[in-house]
Amino acid sequence: MKQIFFFLMLLCAPFVAATAQNTIQSQDSFNQMDEEGNISKRNKKTLADSLGSDKEIPIGIKVWTIDPRFGDRIMAAPDTLSHGFMNTIFTTGKYGEYNATGNLGAPRISRIFIDRPTSTDQFIFTQPYEGFFITPVEKFHFTNTLSPFTNLTYHTAGDKTNGEDRLKALFGVNAGKRIGLGFKFDYMYGRGYYSNQNTSLFDYTMYGSYLGERYQAHLLMSTNHQKVAENGGITNDLYITNPEHFDDDFNTDEIPTVLEKNWNRNDNQHIYFNHRYSLGFRRKVKMTEEEIKARKFAMASEKENAEKKAHQEAANKARQQGRDTDAKGKKKEVVTYGGRPKDAKIAGVEPTADGKKNERIAISDNAMADSLLAKEEKAKEDTSWLKTEYVPVTSFIHTVRFDNYRRIYQAYETPENYYADTYNTFSKFGGDSIYDKTRHYRLQNTFAISLLEGFNKWAKAGLKGFITHELRNFNLPDSVGGTASYKENNISIGAQISKTQGSMLHFNATAETWLTGEDAGQFRIDATADLNFRLFGDTVTLAANGFIHRDNPSFYYRHFHAKHYWWDNSSMDAIYHTRLEGLFLYQKTKTTLRFAFDELKNYAYFSNSYDITNSGDSYGRSNNRVNVNQSSSAITLLTASISQDVKLGPLNWETILTYQKSTKQDVIPVPDFNVYTNLYLRFKIAHVLKCEFGGDMRYFTKYAAPDYVPGIGMYAVQGNETKTEVGNYPLINVYANFHLKHTRFFIMMSHVNSGMGDKNYFFTPHYVLNDRILRFGLSWNFFN
Repeated sequence: MKQIFFFLMLLCAPFVAATAQNTIQSQDSFNQMDEEGNISKRNKKTLADSLGSDKEIPIGIKVWTIDPRFGDRIMAAPDTLSHGFMNTIFTTGKYGEYNATGNLGAPRISRIFIDRPTSTDQFIFTQPYEGFFITPVEKFHFTNTLSPFTNLTYHTAGDKTNGEDRLKALFGVNAGKRIGLGFKFDYMYGRGYYSNQNTSLFDYTMYGSYLGERYQAHLLMSTNHQKVAENGGITNDLYITNPEHFDDDFNTDEIPTVLEKNWNRNDNQHIYFNHRYSLGFRRKVKMTEEEIKARKFAMASEKENAEKKAHQEAANKARQQGRDTDAKGKKKEVVTYGGRPKDAKIAGVEPTADGKKNERIAISDNAMADSLLAKEEKAKEDTSWLKTEYVPVTSFIHTVRFDNYRRIYQAYETPENYYADTYNTFSKFGGDSIYDKTRHYRLQNTFAISLLEGFNKWAKAGLKGFITHELRNFNLPDSVGGTASYKENNISIGAQISKTQGSMLHFNATAETWLTGEDAGQFRIDATADLNFRLFGDTVTLAANGFIHRDNPSFYYRHFHAKHYWWDNSSMDAIYHTRLEGLFLYQKTKTTLRFAFDELKNYAYFSNSYDITNSGDSYGRSNNRVNVNQSSSAITLLTASISQDVKLGPLNWETILTYQKSTKQDVIPVPDFNVYTNLYLRFKIAHVLKCEFGGDMRYFTKYAAPDYVPGIGMYAVQGNETKTEVGNYPLINVYANFHLKHTRFFIMMSHVNSGMGDKNYFFTPHYVLNDRILRFGLSWNFFN
């Protein structure tokens, strides 16, 4: 319990870890691990110089994610991959699969429907930032490390007037072998190449884990801020597609935009805590290769320290007695020989007790003696690589999470007649100013009991049962100058069966149903499975997943109050969503096939409509209205995707091609084809510098993409009879990407084909992508 208390105290004071790190550095020391896995400081006095020892100090970082409901650990790989590093800067995604409004950190939506989130989170206004900036609990990386590590990543483009910058820092350290601590700092600032579109996003997250035999815990605490200036898009697409239409040449920041002095702000804080206590038994098992390596390193370090200590003591004693010593402090001694010569014979017969058999092993020669000694040493060595493992059988699990959100949409100036409706919200600003504010918090507790997989040969799968209570609160302005408060209490129960051990077959099935509260009658059934087998010398993976969801539309589809948008839809129907998805992966040919079938009924969505007003060469907007609609008839959507990598010597070619077909394009619009292709050379310089030189392209076919609505900070289906199409434009980047030891860096010219062809570079209607930009990025890992 003392360790657990210490663990919680450290998490509440993040500067303790940083202070400890500075102390270690000031003492010029680093960590070492003993045979029991305990981590201790090894100071400068015991260090060999760079020429005196060639032992490798193990970095030993383990990374994992957790199941957000049960806290089950899922091993992951640290983010050290250099391939594709240059694409991590793009809001439009690593493969350009997202629509966005153009600037760094802007809201986005996936063009691949099956990649959109299906969670039941109520605060929808942060969804456009998930994945790129906001990291969900199930994707956050917890760490356990033998020595402290730090990662610094920096991306930059442009200048101080219109450029982009992103700084990300990760730090992890262990306090003993069971407690892992760390933090993540992420700040991005996009000044914007077009008017009134700057972004500022900030995230600070502290994390910790305690991995005991019986007790385990994970804690996440984070605060996020997203501030986005809204310009409503440019007033005339001809500024981009046909600039010769105008008498003057316009710089990007001189092109008129629909809105100015409008901002969306999201502030949110999160606390997630999962812990479990397990009952079980102990058994002996063989160490892993990593553990054996760490044990050997600890044994070598201990032996080296003991020898140095003995040499130093001998040297001190010799100096006190006035005797000579060699360079290592050893006393110069005369070698003598004693004992019985090896060819000596024993006269007579060794006496034995009367009437008793001599059970001693007769050693006839030196070879036999050496053999017996070797066997003894081998037995000692074999047992030294065994460890005592605690095998949990039953776990009692508790998960609590608290999420607090605030959204403000603020405008100091609004064009005349821009909105179709105006409601009395008694905001603190009058005239055409806007100050729309909503708050939401939720407190969720889950209690579970688990019978764990693999504690004996008959336990082929794990079983869990759980019950969840969720308290939700929402605040919206009312029509009489006050605040309308909505409280919702929900209780759900469920069960899970899963198999995660072994290498051939894995599966997981979870069912949950809501008993009371606003979501009573809602249910979710999710299942996944994968089969792995050998074929022609390599591994084939067949995977499948699917679900059946009956969900109550989230709160902000049912209720929303603002100065110009207002709805109360208390009688909305439940949404039915069914999905079947399959995946085929063959490592040898680097081929991945993905197929999915979706069926939706009562699908809820936003619809955005407005009138176009002509004012000279610019087109304004008027009578803007957002509606919440439901499609009562069934919608089906088919998705097929192929990913293929080809390698010919240093030449590599990667392609991802996705086909989608929606039966209702006016409700779920998707492009028919979405393509990402990357052609590059990969080689090494001086056997240490890994280089990639190439170019990639993003492309999708034309379709009526969703509009972005600044007033709600969300994407909505185009509600006008005449719709604006985007797409059929290849966006090409060229780059040089490098990896040297613990450092990744790149230089890239993005959108190198800007100004060529039809120049229709819009991913969202009326929101222009940036022109040609030179970019640079660096990621550096430090291990102490």
